[in-house]
Order: sequence, then C-alpha cells, then structure tokens
Amino acid sequence: MQLLLSAGLILLFVAWGIAAPESLGSVFNYLLGTISTNFGWLYLWVVLGLVVVAALLVFSRYGDLKLGSEDDEPEFSLVSWFAMLFAAGMGIGLVFWGVAEPISHYGAPPPGIAPQTPEAANAAMRYSFFHWGLHPWAVYSVVALAIAFFSFRRGKPALVSAATDALPWSWAPRLSALVNVLAVIATAFGVAASLGIGALQINSGLNAVFGLQVSAGTQVAIIAVTTVLFLTSAVTGVSRGIKWLSNTNLVLALLLMLAVFVLGPTVAIIDTFTTTLGAYASEFVRMSLRTTPFRDSGWVSGWTVFYWAWWISWSPFVGLFIARVSKGRTIREFILGTVFAPTLAGFVWFSVFGGTALHMEIWASVPLAEAVKADVSTALFTMFEALPFGLLMSVVATILVLVFFVTSGDSATLVLGIMSTGGTQDPSARVKIVWGLLIAGIAASLLLAGGVQAVQTATIVFALPFAVVIVLTVYSLWRAIRAEWREEQRQERELRRRLRALADKP
Repeated sequence: MQLLLSAGLILLFVAWGIAAPESLGSVFNYLLGTISTNFGWLYLWVVLGLVVVAALLVFSRYGDLKLGSEDDEPEFSLVSWFAMLFAAGMGIGLVFWGVAEPISHYGAPPPGIAPQTPEAANAAMRYSFFHWGLHPWAVYSVVALAIAFFSFRRGKPALVSAATDALPWSWAPRLSALVNVLAVIATAFGVAASLGIGALQINSGLNAVFGLQVSAGTQVAIIAVTTVLFLTSAVTGVSRGIKWLSNTNLVLALLLMLAVFVLGPTVAIIDTFTTTLGAYASEFVRMSLRTTPFRDSGWVSGWTVFYWAWWISWSPFVGLFIARVSKGRTIREFILGTVFAPTLAGFVWFSVFGGTALHMEIWASVPLAEAVKADVSTALFTMFEALPFGLLMSVVATILVLVFFVTSGDSATLVLGIMSTGGTQDPSARVKIVWGLLIAGIAASLLLAGGVQAVQTATIVFALPFAVVIVLTVYSLWRAIRAEWREEQRQERELRRRLRALADKP
C-alpha cells in the first residue's frame, strides 16, 4: 500500500512537470516564498539541534552502546565504509559546488559584506565550510543512528517509522504509515535534486572536453543514460556494485584533489584552510542561527535554508543506507565516522578547490565569477582551463561526477525499495527499477521546469514536513538509548551480584 501511494504521488508530479513545466514552476515558487519567509527559522533550529545531539552522544556515557549485539562485528572495513557513506552522502554536491559556491559568495556575499573584497573572500570560504561541515553530517548521522539502533538492537524493520517506536504517546503508532510515505517522498525529491545537479555538471564537463551542446535536452539524455548505469549497479547489490563504485570514486576524488593541490597555489590553499577553520570555529553559533529579520535579503533562504532542507530531504535515504552498512559499530565510533571524519574531508576539499578558485579570481584574473554568473555548472571546468593538464582533469572530474551519479542512484533505489516494501533488506530488482525510473523522471521534470532553481525549490518544499518527523525521531532515539543503557547497567549489576554470591559459597 505504501509503495503504491508514494509511487503514485510521485508519478503524478512527474507527469505534471513534463506536461506543464511552467505551471509546476510557478506553484513551487509560491511555496518557496511562503516556506522561506515563515519557516526558515525552523530549519536552522532543527539542524543546530542535531549537531548538539550528535556531540552529546559521542561524549556521553551512551557512546559505548553497540549497534547490534555484543558479538556483532562491522561488515565493511573503515575505508569501504567511509567511501560508501561519503559517495552516498554528498559526492555530487562537493564536485558541483567546490568551486561554484565560494566564487558565488565572493560576488554576492552575505548581507553586510561588500562584494569582491578580502572580507567577501573570507566569508565565502567560511560559509562554504559551514554549509558542508558539521551540520549536514549531523543530520545524516542522527537519522542513521536512529534507524540502526532500532533495527539492530530491537529487531525493528529498517524504516524511519521504526525509529519512532519509543515515543510515549498512545497515538504514536498510527504515525508509521504517514512517516514512511513522507520519508519516501522526501528521499525521492532529495535524490532527484542531486541527480539533476549531476546532469548539469556532466553536461558542462562534456561541453568542456568534447564541445557537446549545453541544453535541457542534452541533460535529459544524460539522465536517461546514467539511469541505465545505476540501475545495472543497483541490481548487483551493496557488497558488489555499490561498494566497488564507491571505492573507485574515493580514489578518483583523492587523485583529483591532490592534482589541484600540487598544481595550484599550494601555500595559499594551506593558508586558506588554516584561517577558514579558525573563522568557522569562532563564528559557529552566529552562522547557525543567522536570519535577516531587519533586512530585505534572500541570501539566507537561497543558501543556508536550501542546504538545510537538502540535507533533511536526503536524511532518510542517506540515513537508511548508512545504517544498512554500519552494523556492529558503537555509537561513539559511528558518530565519529559519520560526522567528524567526513566534515574534515569536506573542509580539505573546499580549501583546495575553493581556495584555488578564489586565488585565481583575485590574483590571476581568471574570469571564474563571470563563468558562475553565466552558468554555475561551468565554474569547475573554467578553473581547470587555467591549470596545467586542465583537459585531463576535466575528463577525470566528469567521470567522477558520473560515478557519483551512479552511486547516488543505485543507493537511492536500494533505500527506496527498502522503505516502500516494509523494511525488506534486499528488495526485488523490479522494485529497484521502478524507483530508479521515478527519481530519474523527477530529475528530468525539475530540469525542464526551471533548472537548478526548480531543483532547490522542490527540495525546500518537501523537506518541511520531514523536519518535524526528525524532531520526533530524535526524542524517541534519546529515550530508547537511555533505556538500553539502564538495562545494560542493571544486567551488569546482576552479573556482579551472582559472581559475588558464587565466590562467597563455601
């Protein structure tokens, strides 16, 4: 029933987007304005709250609780585990925005900062760290932890609704079906947003390398081809297709980043990382709760609120996928691996790509700001043109986005299949194919309805109800973890009592 309901709603949306893209775009723009004006604060508070929860858990007495029984061991090595969660979590976004976001902020900085100044450059890097740092990974981690905890310790289905099991209210069990449908819809649109952005990036890469025309038709064709690829990968399973592709992509990303670090302004990159890390730490709270109630500015809603909505909409997908591959790890190890490690990797990535781009824009007169203004997806390749071996790096970057596209797509089909079939760990190939075609259809319809702007709008709209679900999930998780810890303490006390009793026997 949940499969039919969620798939039917999404199919109606796809048909609307293809048949009347202008109508879809106008409705979404209206919803975007309403939500950004009235509920932007909610996104800020929810996401900051998840950062606090993650920190409390990793440093608390509950950190030693294992996701599974005491005898369970992790299925994947640390490297494969990190590669899979990183590829599923934000691989496409890092490649797309690594150059484009800092350059965008440099030309149009947060309110109160003059554009194209040293202050704008510093703010550009600081907010890039902010948007891709602790906050998004805390969203993913806490949702994943909730799913994994209830699944591996209490034997519940691997569903977001199962993570509300410890809610104390009598009406809570009736939320299950609604929670699962909201999770499926949020996941489908969140993944489609990334696939749409990935198609734009691949199109720009093929244009830079082969001169392929940049157009909506080309991007839809790219989506069609890559959909075939990720569906092929999806039906081979996690331990083969997804694991192998994720490991391959991690190596490609490291090689590309190392090349830019060595061939670019190396010292400036190190300085950028150092100063931005300090600014990020000192401005953390202010950036986390920044709104503009006394200024007519759409900057916060266009950037921070969009990103927070994007991470929220991705959280059931990434959360369930991370939970699926994390059995046997302790809560502390889980959070350190899913929050702090990828955050540091993201900081290094933006320092290398964003720092190089800003250095070129400011000191070498490379027209990156013009490229971003004309087409945001071309920024990376414009930067490569100014570096040695630029054509080779453009080819590698295009392949990187393509493989990230495939890993995101095949992970999404697996997760959507699990969520829509009541928690089945290995959904049938038919179910995966249905979901693969649906998310490809959403991505195509969003691009036809307005490109990146339509993608951002849809993400913010569909993430709102799921933000409320996350709040309920966190409350349920905290109650369950506390109860489990008390039970373990009781069992340990009982064991010690029995051992003492045996020792006292004559």
